[in-house]
Amino acid sequence: MSMADREFDLVLFGATGFVGKLTAEYLTGAAPAGARIALAGRSESKLAAVRAELGPAAANWPLVIADSADAAALDALAARTKVVVTTVGPYLRYGLDLVEACAENGTHYADLTGEPLFIRDCIDRFGERAAETGAKIVNSCGYDSIPSDLSVYQLYKRSVEDNVGELTDTTLVAWLKGGASGGTIDSGRAMMEAIAADPAKGSVMTHPYSLSPDRAMDPQVGRQSDQALARASAIDPSLDGWVATFVMAAHNTKVVRRSNGLLGWPYGKNFRYREVMSVGSSPVAPLVAAGVAGGIVATMAAGALLSRVPVGRKLLDRVVPKPGTGPSEQARRSGWFTMRTFANTTSGAKYVCTFAGQGDPGYQATSVMLGQAGLALAFDKLPELAGILTPASAMGDALTERLRANGMKIEVEPA
Repeated sequence: MSMADREFDLVLFGATGFVGKLTAEYLTGAAPAGARIALAGRSESKLAAVRAELGPAAANWPLVIADSADAAALDALAARTKVVVTTVGPYLRYGLDLVEACAENGTHYADLTGEPLFIRDCIDRFGERAAETGAKIVNSCGYDSIPSDLSVYQLYKRSVEDNVGELTDTTLVAWLKGGASGGTIDSGRAMMEAIAADPAKGSVMTHPYSLSPDRAMDPQVGRQSDQALARASAIDPSLDGWVATFVMAAHNTKVVRRSNGLLGWPYGKNFRYREVMSVGSSPVAPLVAAGVAGGIVATMAAGALLSRVPVGRKLLDRVVPKPGTGPSEQARRSGWFTMRTFANTTSGAKYVCTFAGQGDPGYQATSVMLGQAGLALAFDKLPELAGILTPASAMGDALTERLRANGMKIEVEPA
């Protein structure tokens, strides 16, 4: 069925979950007049309750019943719509059948995954078919990894406009106020359990180019590590204090490097990229930075060990936040994020891209990013590229303009 004949413009799968509800609420105000939107999930009664809470704008949105384990239902869902936006994770456990359905039906797709193992599986299993059918399967369309991906993309665009050569050392520094979700923690557990079952998968997590479309073409810039403990001034003289490991760096950096490959490696043969997090400039900041770096490594190691045995998995079930939980509305609205990406070029010119927004980055801001990604896939004229894509490679300019128009700052300036 051609796109013009599809019943819906956009189906939101997982609309009864925590982030799903936030995204549905956002779409009631952001979708253009006449947009054909449906809510999907496995419980009709829960979907109906969510729709009732959304008010008059969603009163006529159809409900589509489908379970993440029902391949036939997912295939039927994908065939009815131009775009599927999904919040159902961990994607490694629950997402592959939906990606397959979208790839087979030529249906565009956006998710919130922060799981490199899931993306690698999508590439290996469905990439060629999605490219054949014209499906744009776009992973990581939330705080992970839109700010990272679009910031580097816009820095590249500015370097071309100013004719200052290719990008070289590029570092994103994150400041944020927000909390970790039960869903994010459960995604981490899903990956740990997958690696426990098949240790060979560990290389996908550790290798900087594990999501690359062609490893032979990647920049040869030596070792790149996501672990950090340094003075911020080493990145740029304008920065004070200390930086530490950014918890999502290991995922975001892989997405950015994949974008470079999908776009034809335009960022440069010496493009080196990393991400860090500011921990402030107080006298104890170095200790905090060291604690953050060590704590991330220790937590991942402990989780990996516990995930190997049934008793460990039961213990994790008891102590970690449950999927579908999240902060209060007041906490979500009081959150914020600022990402400043500092780039050097082969000519010596330096630039900084500031990407900033209001609202808890993993919830409030993510619902805006995911919603706008879905709308861009449904309504905007985008590059012809299809397959397993990234936000920058699939809709870089269109999504940048949409987010700017919806209150986010995305600005490139000389540094």
